[in-house]
Amino acid sequence: MIKSISLALLPEEAASQQTIKLSLVKQLGISLTDLSAFKVTKRSIDARSKFVKIRMECEVYIGEQIPASTLNERRFQNISNVQPVHIVGCGPAGLFSALQLIELGFKPVIIERGKDVKSRRRDLAAINKQGIVNPDSNYCFGEGGAGTYSDGKLYTRSGKRESIDRILQTFVQFGAHPDILVDAHPHIGTNKLPGIISAIREQILQCGGEIHFETRLSGLKYDSSGLKGIYITSTEENSEPILINCNSLILATGHSARDVFELLYKEKILIEAKSFALGVRIEHQQSLIDKIQFHQEVRSEFLPPAAYSLVHQAGEKGVYSFCMCPGGIIAPAATSPGEVVVNGWSPSKRNNPFSNSGIVVSVDEKDFMPYIKSGPLSALHFQSSIEKLAFQKGQGNMQAPAQRMIDFVDRKLSTSLP
Repeated sequence: MIKSISLALLPEEAASQQTIKLSLVKQLGISLTDLSAFKVTKRSIDARSKFVKIRMECEVYIGEQIPASTLNERRFQNISNVQPVHIVGCGPAGLFSALQLIELGFKPVIIERGKDVKSRRRDLAAINKQGIVNPDSNYCFGEGGAGTYSDGKLYTRSGKRESIDRILQTFVQFGAHPDILVDAHPHIGTNKLPGIISAIREQILQCGGEIHFETRLSGLKYDSSGLKGIYITSTEENSEPILINCNSLILATGHSARDVFELLYKEKILIEAKSFALGVRIEHQQSLIDKIQFHQEVRSEFLPPAAYSLVHQAGEKGVYSFCMCPGGIIAPAATSPGEVVVNGWSPSKRNNPFSNSGIVVSVDEKDFMPYIKSGPLSALHFQSSIEKLAFQKGQGNMQAPAQRMIDFVDRKLSTSLP
């Protein structure tokens, strides 16, 4: 017999398997010997009152054992000699498209302008140490996409289209910790993701798929009947475009590949300017956020670094926190020389002394008006202008302009920075 039980325990109690077991048998009114096994299926932190509680949903097994595996693993097949589908981009959308194509019996052929996940590290070091941006391999471009090195996650937090459970189960299948299937705010960690991304790549290749790194989409060939081919170009200097026959194409290029949007506009393929979020990244001492959220001077060893979520309506504009990184680091995420934009990431342990979060506001066609002559590219050019201005204010070398928060609120420049 299987029963679902809800528990609310103190953090130190929730850390003890024996205490959880005793709480379950007490609630069920059974003896310890009657309880065969239990499994935590959901876990969240409730810090609304003075005493922080860990809320859990547990599956309790009475007279039977937990099944050997409840993971909904993907099943792959050899697709070496079947119809190819080309994918531009090897970030999360491209990788998961490839996995699903294999499941459906198609051969994925991924075109990625950046380098493989390991080789990218040299280009990230050049940004961090020398302020040199490789426009094809950086925090945004390359195997795994932006989430790998500048977020620590590779999935959306939106559940509007579909549950993300299967995505998280896929990450566990390729090496992520099973805790991400349980935690209310699952996090993999930038230190863990490269190994998972490499495992996904090996699965795609093993099944007969192809991945071409340092290769850029440079053109399209099509007529009234549809797509006929794509032009690809090596990222090496003075490379000539090569035409590849292609009638099925998935564009998984992310938000930052401006040249792809410009290509689509040039080819008279319909694109639309959409509103997007723009703002600043705010950094705090992690201990401050822990103190505020958990109502204690020093965070308990049984609690993880605290996170937060903020929403505020300022006139017609909604302002909100985004991509909050407990124990995280701010990363320079520019994709072009002469521009600055930042993102945040956290390692799996979230054990750095600072936390950071995006504080953003939606911008729309009213904000894009100075670039209206660019048509659907107006939002893109507006974004680029802001990043160029940030570069100028930061005085080069990929240094972001910064202020102390209290000075920002009081609308004055900071005379010193931490």
